Amino acid sequence: MTETGPDGDSRSGPAADDASRVLVAGASGQTGGELLSVLRPTELTVRATTRSYATADTLERHGADEVVVADFFEPRDAVDAVRDCDVVYCAVGTPPSYRHTLGGKLVDRTGVINLVTAALGSDVSFFVYQSAIGVGNSKRGLSLPARLLIRGSLRAKRDAETALRRSGLAYTIVRPGRLTNEPPRGDLVVGEGGDSVAGSIPRTDVARLMAAAPFTPDAENRTLEVVSRDGLADTPTNVVDIDWAFDRIEADRDRMQL
Repeated sequence: MTETGPDGDSRSGPAADDASRVLVAGASGQTGGELLSVLRPTELTVRATTRSYATADTLERHGADEVVVADFFEPRDAVDAVRDCDVVYCAVGTPPSYRHTLGGKLVDRTGVINLVTAALGSDVSFFVYQSAIGVGNSKRGLSLPARLLIRGSLRAKRDAETALRRSGLAYTIVRPGRLTNEPPRGDLVVGEGGDSVAGSIPRTDVARLMAAAPFTPDAENRTLEVVSRDGLADTPTNVVDIDWAFDRIEADRDRMQL
């Protein structure tokens, strides 16, 4: 039996228990790099993507077993990247530019949708997507000036979220607050329903949450907002209690008590 969540999410049972090879799309970005570090000590085979051959050695040092150079504006590159993967971790995003405001052809939309489409045609059992607080029904978690400044990328991420929910893939959409490069806090506040939490969160904590999502039954087919308790900007509402499978990714439970 499936259950529908507050943002159109349908919920079912776990889907990635037997995963062996995972894809980190956008591994050359900061959150993607943190994901590689989190996944490195696991038994999973980790494939990483980058748009430049120049960063391939760096990704291997950070924990990638395989590196694929891919441009996700090209559907064929997306197909090649997901081939033989069980899980897709999607941390792609547009580098700082005027496109965040104006929108247009953004990897946050086109690239993610190409990855979702490729995953549908492959053996992918779970898709984890890093979105952002401010997208869709979470817009009140981001100030109006900030929303106006990045309105193009927020719309692109909204469209990508919608495509993933409608795809039929098992998924978790993680909407982090403002990302920082601070050490991991571990004491996180997770909300659901859009108007739930606001604030900031270290990238490492986001990476650990994303890494655990495919192995966490309570996270399947849900859209979750997450911030650090130390980074809270307002009183949280609609907080949810999820037993994240950090043991599956060998994360340190003492540092990750939710």
